[in-house]
Amino acid sequence: MNINLPNFNVKNLVKEAGSTISRVVQLTEEKLGTTERTEYDLHFQNLAERADVTKTWTEKIVRDTESVLIPNPQNRVEDFIFEKIEKSKPKRLSNLEHLALDMIEAGGDFGQDMPYGQALIKVGQAEQKLGQCEHDFIATSGICFTQPLRKFLDGEMKTISKERGILETKRLDLDACKNRVKKARSMLGQQSKDGISPEAVLEQAERDLRVAQAEFDRQSEITKLLLDGISTSQASHLRHLHAFIQTQVRYYKQCGDVMDQLQRDLANLGGPTPYAPLDLNDASKSNSAGGASAGHRGAGNNNTSSGHGQKPNQSIPMHVNVDQMQRARVLCSYDAKDHTELNLSANEVIFVTECSPVNEDYMYGKQGLMKGLVPRAFVEMLDEEQEVPL
Repeated sequence: MNINLPNFNVKNLVKEAGSTISRVVQLTEEKLGTTERTEYDLHFQNLAERADVTKTWTEKIVRDTESVLIPNPQNRVEDFIFEKIEKSKPKRLSNLEHLALDMIEAGGDFGQDMPYGQALIKVGQAEQKLGQCEHDFIATSGICFTQPLRKFLDGEMKTISKERGILETKRLDLDACKNRVKKARSMLGQQSKDGISPEAVLEQAERDLRVAQAEFDRQSEITKLLLDGISTSQASHLRHLHAFIQTQVRYYKQCGDVMDQLQRDLANLGGPTPYAPLDLNDASKSNSAGGASAGHRGAGNNNTSSGHGQKPNQSIPMHVNVDQMQRARVLCSYDAKDHTELNLSANEVIFVTECSPVNEDYMYGKQGLMKGLVPRAFVEMLDEEQEVPL
């Protein structure tokens, strides 16, 4: 029976084994401090340090971002396995979508014609939209941010680590050759050993040193070129970071639009306890609008106001006469700062009356079924003297 055995080169195996042993000896002596070692130049050390910092922080950023996008560690492991075996990831419902389904089902059981049932269905539908926005955000963030960074770690950084390992091996070989040359020079003038003269040993050692030095220099240049490329990679990472931020901005904008529409839907439902929409727009928008409308109102009515200033102290009981109110036209749109105020639209007509005690900046307004404070600077009285009974 013929058996084809691999063609082993025994000479190469022995040579490689000898090199490995000499590296181990060299590394051990360096650890013990009994021999010198070739130090890398300062520029190389800075490049290597920057590469190590880049690798460490990139790994942390990728890991933290994935934890934000997919909080469940079991799901992250499952997605990683499916990615490695090149199969599509399983489609799973998010917590928002589970909540949405339960709310919609509960609303149906409570009655679609009942206020609570209607509200549950509206909220459930909004939660479904938020869940879809979340799915899109996770997928887009992976494509534009985490996947490119992970590709950098698995590709470029692994190549750099491999070349640095080869360079370290070449350095150990170089230092071992230097020690052999030093030892051979110390043997000059002594009797030959094993039929080989000390001069021949020195010549061979110097020949090996020149080869080791050339290989070390060549590997050092290769590694430097790769390390220099880190700056280019960071410029690419900056573009990916910008794309991630844009994705976040779009995601939160979509969520805000969904919630604004939900607030309008809930307010339109009415019922015994109507929903009071909450607007979280920047207060500076309201302040600037208040200043402009104050000047307009002062020119038209000779009744100047410095803005809507301080609202009535909510800790002091406020009494208003809602039996008789006056009509007023809204001069420009106003976004309520909190639940005590009304949202106003330009040119709409509402009913207002004075607060008790009278406040120089606010009036009490009625807008359909909704009631609340209205900045005096944003309204113009239509019938100052005629009172309209409600």
